Amino acid sequence: MGQAGLFITFEGSEGCGKSTQIRHLSQFLRSLEREVVMLREPGATPIGESIRNLLQYDASASAMTPEAELFLFAASRAQLVREVIRPALARGAVVLCDRFLDSTTVYQGVARALDSGEVSRINDVAVGGTLPDLTLLLDLDAAEGRRRAATRAATTTGPTDRMEQEQESFYEAVREGYLKLAAEQSGRFVVVDASLDEEGVESAIRKVLRERFQIGGEEESHGIH
Repeated sequence: MGQAGLFITFEGSEGCGKSTQIRHLSQFLRSLEREVVMLREPGATPIGESIRNLLQYDASASAMTPEAELFLFAASRAQLVREVIRPALARGAVVLCDRFLDSTTVYQGVARALDSGEVSRINDVAVGGTLPDLTLLLDLDAAEGRRRAATRAATTTGPTDRMEQEQESFYEAVREGYLKLAAEQSGRFVVVDASLDEEGVESAIRKVLRERFQIGGEEESHGIH
């Protein structure tokens, strides 16, 4: 029999380094001859990328209600699960996803203050029972995350991301929401200290994979709690 599929999601506020760590983990897993599928939310399908552009960059999105935002994220996720994630897991791939349903729970349910029960029900419909085997929460002080995001934005071209223009209080609520969720679902979540340097975070993540799934060699790391 082939290897079982594995679904790992990365969560955290802006500037926490998710994209960088997904790239590092992908390279590591491929060095172990695993098939890796790298995804991002919203996006990663033609429908999802259209929704991503609307949510993040379209000028009309400035008038978007929290409820409309919620349903658009869910629509992108529903397509991604059925078009990409389930087939990849079925053939034994490791799926690495930059954000998943927990982002909606926190950004829309906590920071946007939508009804948590309604958000949960919509999430349930979107994922249809397909949940991560592991969620890595890259935790970082909100002010530091915003500083990093601003530095990144200053070195890139293209339109401004609407989600990165929120007030400080929004990002504080996001961080608190994530930490609360991680405490409530500690069997699935692992919190990684994203204030460490890039190599330190990478080492911490590899340690989690070694302990949870017996993937990788003998290494020492810090930053996990």
